[in-house]
Amino acid sequence: MIYSMTGFGKAESNIGTKKVTVEIKSVNSKTFDCNLRTPSFFREKEMEVRTLLSKELVRGKIEMSVNYTSLEVEQKHFINKELVKRYYQDLMSITDESELSNKDKIDFLSIVMKMPEVMHSEKESLSKANAEEYTKLVAEAVVQFNEFRREEGISLQNDIFSNIKTITDLLSKVEPFEQERIETVKERIQKNLASLVEKPNIDENRFHQELIYYIEKLDISEEKVRLKAHCEHFIKTAEGKEMGTGKKLGFILQEIGREINTLGSKANHAEMQKIVVLMKDALEKIKEQILNVL
Repeated sequence: MIYSMTGFGKAESNIGTKKVTVEIKSVNSKTFDCNLRTPSFFREKEMEVRTLLSKELVRGKIEMSVNYTSLEVEQKHFINKELVKRYYQDLMSITDESELSNKDKIDFLSIVMKMPEVMHSEKESLSKANAEEYTKLVAEAVVQFNEFRREEGISLQNDIFSNIKTITDLLSKVEPFEQERIETVKERIQKNLASLVEKPNIDENRFHQELIYYIEKLDISEEKVRLKAHCEHFIKTAEGKEMGTGKKLGFILQEIGREINTLGSKANHAEMQKIVVLMKDALEKIKEQILNVL
């Protein structure tokens, strides 16, 4: 069946002391283009996550973001108290030795707190259990994402199949005009010959041979068969279980367009030309929709 290339998936879970939310969304793209926005302590899993997304999401401009909130107070920043004391004592010593008159007005503590290595942060690490929970959470978001794609694809498929049916229905309307077109061509040739020669002495066998040759060049029976076959192939491919058939459907659509164009060039009949125009209109609608097919 058809899957939409656009999608959205979200999953939430508690991992360690954090409530983690994973969101995945995508828009159209000819290739797989993935952008990850994750906290630093999850980045060790980035290659594994990218591999999972590439395998399951197939194609599209993918953006995955990971956000979290702490479930309890976590002390991440620390002050090196011993170093603060030494800095402070050294500054006081310098001012005493320099005999500064306004040393009491100097805010030594604010100066010390800006000194190197006074503040340091604890680097968070990801335990094996938490890493496994994170991978499961991403996989859950992927499942939700693909379900969204599937539901969007159903609506997309209904619209596309409706336009494919329009093309096949219009193809059946061509038949009544084919015999009429042959008679019209025959009359036109006879009339043109009569206007060129006052007393045309025409070999009837030769005339019919030339007429058959001319009509064969306008014959559209092969185009009709191929167009119908391409439409059936399109539907069969779209209804298959394989995910990511958008490019293949695009190629089949090119063949459908080629046959419609040939019908138009061979039509040589006003009503048939009108039918071809309607076919092209339906074809353009499918082309717009196929851009969003995975």
